[in-house]
Amino acid sequence: MTTDTTGTVARDGESRPGGPADSPFIRACRRRPGPHTPVWFMRQAGRSLPEYREIRATVPMLESCRRPDLVTEITLQPVRRHGVDAAILFSDIVVPVAAAGVDLDIVPGTGPVVAEPVRTAADVQRIRPITRDDVSYVDEAVRQLVAELGDTPLIGFAGAPFTLASYLVEGGPSRTHAKTKALMYGDPELWHALCGRLAEVTLAFLRVQIDAGVSAVQLFDSWAGALSEADYRRFVLPHSTAVLSGLNAAGVPRIHFGVGTAELLGAMGEAGADVVGVDWRTPLDVATGRIGPDKAVQGNLDPTVLLAPWPVVEAEVRRILEQGKAAPGHVFNLGHGVLPETDPEVLTRVVALVHELSSRRADQG
Repeated sequence: MTTDTTGTVARDGESRPGGPADSPFIRACRRRPGPHTPVWFMRQAGRSLPEYREIRATVPMLESCRRPDLVTEITLQPVRRHGVDAAILFSDIVVPVAAAGVDLDIVPGTGPVVAEPVRTAADVQRIRPITRDDVSYVDEAVRQLVAELGDTPLIGFAGAPFTLASYLVEGGPSRTHAKTKALMYGDPELWHALCGRLAEVTLAFLRVQIDAGVSAVQLFDSWAGALSEADYRRFVLPHSTAVLSGLNAAGVPRIHFGVGTAELLGAMGEAGADVVGVDWRTPLDVATGRIGPDKAVQGNLDPTVLLAPWPVVEAEVRRILEQGKAAPGHVFNLGHGVLPETDPEVLTRVVALVHELSSRRADQG
């Protein structure tokens, strides 16, 4: 039979109670009440953990993403340490692009660097479709993790077409996205061809993860905040919608996240996700008003607050939980990824605090 990847049906076809589908995280994504506000952190599996740095000391980033044993161990580390309500697959947004034939590397201290940036229609044509066999290591890692995690849901993820395109056009990270915008404005036909091809790759990559058993997926459009709403709607929204709507029948919650997207939240909410991630710049009650009452929200503690004294952290956690009440579902998270210099003990304390405060609210009614 077809596996219910949210965890309500086991692979042998027998129904089982609970499981990831009944977890606080999935309940919040589906705007259903739960025992407490769930919490996980973007980049929780990574640079702030000494056990992660020990593994990565001798293993390049792309290699670590292609080794199921390392992916499994790194993904599990923050679950063991912090007691978060969800794991997120350890990978990188450029993994499927590399699998599609793009010559790139993840350079320490820089990020993804593309050997031959996209400039022509021929460059786009060289980005080939991917199959499960192209990313079999991801399929294997997800299956291992689902078995290890039990009732804890696993989040799969991918980069959105715009953010992937920005790396491919710029040749690497950019503060201005000048080359990206020049192509977008100067050759819209080529731009849409590129994003359309990347949407196909992204959708295939997410389907591999869902078929292997992830309980939810997150689409990262990290750099979409560089655009106006008008440009977002014209050049980005159709392609993000193609990815998210392509998962309509998959049966898993879909999260959509970007940075600096305060003015884009309404448009991003139209792309087809069940949950919209909000960075730290926009209060969650304000964000909910822009996104609409039919979406859960995720966020949105400023990652730098974790470097402050504990009373400051606690006050900010309380504020965000209070503002999150305005949404029909709230997943507590950061407004972007965990910073490398973050003390892991602070993350553990934040998880405990969120659980304590939100459980108390539930007890009170």
